Amino acid sequence: MLTFVAACLVLIVIPGPDQALMTRNALAGGRRAGLLTMIGGVLGLSVHVSAASLGVSALLLASATAFTVLKVVGATYLVWMGIATLRGSRRTVREGARDDTAGDGEAPPVDEGGRMLRQGFLSNALNPKVALFFVTFLPQFLPSRGSVLPRALLLSLVFAVLYLLWFTLYVSSVDRLGRVLRRPRVRARIEQVTGVLLIGFAVRLAFESP
Repeated sequence: MLTFVAACLVLIVIPGPDQALMTRNALAGGRRAGLLTMIGGVLGLSVHVSAASLGVSALLLASATAFTVLKVVGATYLVWMGIATLRGSRRTVREGARDDTAGDGEAPPVDEGGRMLRQGFLSNALNPKVALFFVTFLPQFLPSRGSVLPRALLLSLVFAVLYLLWFTLYVSSVDRLGRVLRRPRVRARIEQVTGVLLIGFAVRLAFESP
């Protein structure tokens, strides 16, 4: 179990699309927006946990066509999010130029919780690499005899809890630094980097093989 926990932490901490989205949304809408994105990410993970438990993910990875379709849809979504983030960085600069006090207050309120949840959910649900993890990595820690479903669900729950703990800490840290990070010039730079990263993740995903 300790080996599994350590491996999960490494996989969770490595920057990915969900971390980029949490950073973007936490800067735009504060801690609440970042946490809602995180919860959406966990819900996206639950799709792959359920699919892996039912054997659907194994069938997906066995079918080159199905894997390619999911990969293209996921990559397209990340490109769309990346472009939207880059466009948002230009809007941030314009708003900062009009308001000299921008960035000195709190983050703007977020009334679009459903959108944040959806973004986090789709980021993981449409990522075949997450399915690959649960089908190839998880079985290494399952017993060779007896029922494996309870153990698989337990390990998946451990992964989800670690995900929640790490990204709660991460989002809270971004929010604490919000006074500096939300200054128009700083926030615009972060949004630019985030947009490029999302597009980069999409390109890497597009060339991913099962």
